[in-house]
Amino acid sequence: MKSAVTVSLVPEASGGPFVFWDDLDFAIRSARELGFDGIEIFPPDPDTLRGLNVAQRIQGFPVAAIGTGAGWVKHRLLLCDPDREQRQRAIEFVRSMMRIASELSAPAIVGSMQGRSTPTLPKSEAKALLRDSLETLNEEAEKLGQPLLFEPLNRYETDQANTLEQGLELTGGLNNLLLLADLFHMNIEEANVAESIRHAGHKIGHVHFADSNRMAIGFGHLEVPSIIQSLRSIAYAKYLSAEVLSRPDAMGAARQTIESFRKFTSST
Repeated sequence: MKSAVTVSLVPEASGGPFVFWDDLDFAIRSARELGFDGIEIFPPDPDTLRGLNVAQRIQGFPVAAIGTGAGWVKHRLLLCDPDREQRQRAIEFVRSMMRIASELSAPAIVGSMQGRSTPTLPKSEAKALLRDSLETLNEEAEKLGQPLLFEPLNRYETDQANTLEQGLELTGGLNNLLLLADLFHMNIEEANVAESIRHAGHKIGHVHFADSNRMAIGFGHLEVPSIIQSLRSIAYAKYLSAEVLSRPDAMGAARQTIESFRKFTSST
């Protein structure tokens, strides 16, 4: 398993669960110095991401994933929008992110852009619209040769998919979509986090390494050893990425994460 840490470049997401903020170069330099294996980037839009010349900035340091959350947080785009034009804009936003991410040999993530039902959009219809959008993006992922990561979220953020099992059902048959197992969301929704991971198996393509309180691992009460054991049982060898609150500060959260990563992956 590999370690990664997050950096957000989206001012509208201020206060959200990201370790580093605004300064990509500082985040990359700090991640390298602390011994992380990669960095996960949350940019405001595809044009900004391309303009950052990330490949030149990282100088061979791996990009673990590219987030698309700004599509909702900043641009109010949803993959289940009942307005066809708006939904198409959302699809194009994710598709553009996927293309740039693939150039960096990284997957893109769909999380908050999955949306949810509303008083005027029944749950069944919202889910059908989301599935239709994911089918289109699955085709793009196949062309790019890089999977798209779909992230189940807790009930307070969506009613589309809250558990890994629901994520499997929603993405069934879409072979270029993998699941993102976020330990914070799973702590809320899963009856047994470790068992859910074993059940999802090879369909897990990324893990958000966050404790029960969305702080760095070790600052909450998550039962980490059994989770690492379950990941080993499915031969998971990809990233454990810290999508956590920047507390007590960025470097404190990053240091706690890498110390916990080394502790649990080396001794469990």
